[in-house]
Amino acid sequence: MWAKFQIMRREAASEYKCCKEKVMELKICALKEGKIQPMSDQLQNVEKQVYHALSDLQKQAALKPGQLLVVGASTSEVTGGRIGTSGTMEVAQALFNGVKMFQEETRVAVAVQCCEHLNRALVVERGTADRLMLEEVRVVPARSAGGALATYAFHHFEDPVMVEFIKADAGIDIGDTFIGMHLKHVAVPVRTEVKSIGEAHVTLAKTRPKLIGGERAVYPSKEDIRCF
Repeated sequence: MWAKFQIMRREAASEYKCCKEKVMELKICALKEGKIQPMSDQLQNVEKQVYHALSDLQKQAALKPGQLLVVGASTSEVTGGRIGTSGTMEVAQALFNGVKMFQEETRVAVAVQCCEHLNRALVVERGTADRLMLEEVRVVPARSAGGALATYAFHHFEDPVMVEFIKADAGIDIGDTFIGMHLKHVAVPVRTEVKSIGEAHVTLAKTRPKLIGGERAVYPSKEDIRCF
C-alpha cells in the first residue's frame, strides 16, 4: 500500500511538472504575440495583501511559534471567478508566498485546506503532524480535486502529509472557503484593513478558550483573557 502511494505521489509530481511547463510555454507564446499582459504586478500585490492581512491578524492574535494557522483559499475567487471553476497555479504561488513570508517571520505552523472534493482535508508538514499527533490520510491533492493552493503547498512543503482534522489557533479564509470546521472553540472574528485579496472576500479569525462552569465559577479578568 505504501509503495503504491509513493508511486501515485511521484506520478502526480511528474504530471504537475509537465502541466506547469506546458502552461508556461503557452504563456510565453501568448506574451510574445501580445495576447496577454504580464501579471507580475498583480501577483505581487496579492502576496502583499496576504502578508498585510496576516500581519493584522498577528497584532490581535499574538500567535506564538509552533501555533497552528489554517489557510483556506480559492484562486478562482481571487481572479474574479466562482469558487472551483478557474483555479490557477500562478495565483496559488502568490498566495503561498504571502503565507510563507508571514510564517518565516512568526514561525507558526501552517495547514492548507483542500476543497470539499477532499472533504476539506489539509496539507501540513510531517513535523507538525507528528508534534500534534494528527492522523495521516492518503491522497494527493490536484487542482481539480483539492484546489490549486493545496496542490501548490503539497509540492512545495519540505515533507508534506495529508490529515483530515485539526484544531487551529487562527485562520485566514480567502474567497469564502469556510475554515470554521478546523478552528478551535471559540472562534473570534478579526477585523483587518484588507477587505479583499484580489477579487476574493477575506475573513480572519483567532480563537480563545471556552469559559466553562456556572454562577459560582471564577474567571480571569477581561484584561487577562488571552486568545490563542
